Amino acid sequence: MLEIIARDRKFQFSKYYKITSALSVGAVLVSLYLVFLGKGPNYGVDFRGGAEIQVGFEREVNLGELRAALSSEGIASASVQTIEGTTGHNYLIRVQADEKNLNEMTEKISQILEGRFAAQGPDRDRFKKDIVGPKAGAELRKSGFLAMLWALLAIFIYIGLRFDIKYSPGAIMALAHDVIIVCGIFVITDKEFNLQIVAALLAIIGYSVNDTVVVYDRVREHEEKFQGLDIKTHIDNATSETLSRTLLTSGTTLLVSLMMFFVGGGGISDFFFAISIGVLVGTYSSIFVAAPTTLLFEKLRARQQKTA
Repeated sequence: MLEIIARDRKFQFSKYYKITSALSVGAVLVSLYLVFLGKGPNYGVDFRGGAEIQVGFEREVNLGELRAALSSEGIASASVQTIEGTTGHNYLIRVQADEKNLNEMTEKISQILEGRFAAQGPDRDRFKKDIVGPKAGAELRKSGFLAMLWALLAIFIYIGLRFDIKYSPGAIMALAHDVIIVCGIFVITDKEFNLQIVAALLAIIGYSVNDTVVVYDRVREHEEKFQGLDIKTHIDNATSETLSRTLLTSGTTLLVSLMMFFVGGGGISDFFFAISIGVLVGTYSSIFVAAPTTLLFEKLRARQQKTA
């Protein structure tokens, strides 16, 4: 296997755990504040309810004129943006309304566009509507977060059975760390949070736990092979030996993800933005979050045994 760092080269990652732990706790607290006490996520139509209309024209339409036309017809709350990376001139219009008025609203918008912008050549075949009622949006939001919760619980049980229960808290803390920070970044950047992003978070959970399991597997091998050494030394040595694999795997995954983010088009850009951030944060957490948590719980357990 290609190695960019020699397997026998040892790094003392534990020397930096106090600094990285403080940074991680700070980042998590800021993200939690933004998500729950700050302005909160910018929920998409999937989660908040409303209508999402994709429209296409043969010629370019000025966004300002498009917003002004909708506003003059009483649809001032509509969000209008260009869909990048698609053939032709395509635009996305998002609007909120009562559940009983959503169909009327979308039909009214279609009539406005075909009437006011007939010179730009509206293409009816490229008109797509996506309508979600507020109640359905709330249910989808609840189901999405429950899916992540059940995934974390299942991983907690898996790690406990696969290795030792002492490793489970570290894996769960690393996963929660990754998900919370990605959510915080989405709030900061005001990117839309929808079902697509929930799918990205579930993918991040799977990726991050895979990286953590590789490190834990090597730690367990060291514990069996080099008995008598403390857990901190085992973690430093195991992390050093898997560092080359971690960097190669994360680097290639990040490269593909960034390519899809930049050239994949507007429909999937937010998904791969989340994946890119998740790969970076997940690689960091496998080294600087999971391991310190395991060390902390080991110290607490040793202290309890000594007291007993």
